[in-house]
Amino acid sequence: MNSMENKKYTIAGTDIEEVKKQNAKSGLSYNQVFEKLAKERKEKADE
Repeated sequence: MNSMENKKYTIAGTDIEEVKKQNAKSGLSYNQVFEKLAKERKEKADE
């Protein structure tokens, strides 16, 4: 069986699993950064 048959692609031909791997390596998302900054600000304000 060809490995191409097991992979999932978007209509445009993007390899979905490859995108997920790259995203995992890319670091924090915008929302994660926003949440982290908000938490740090709250902690600093509570001091």
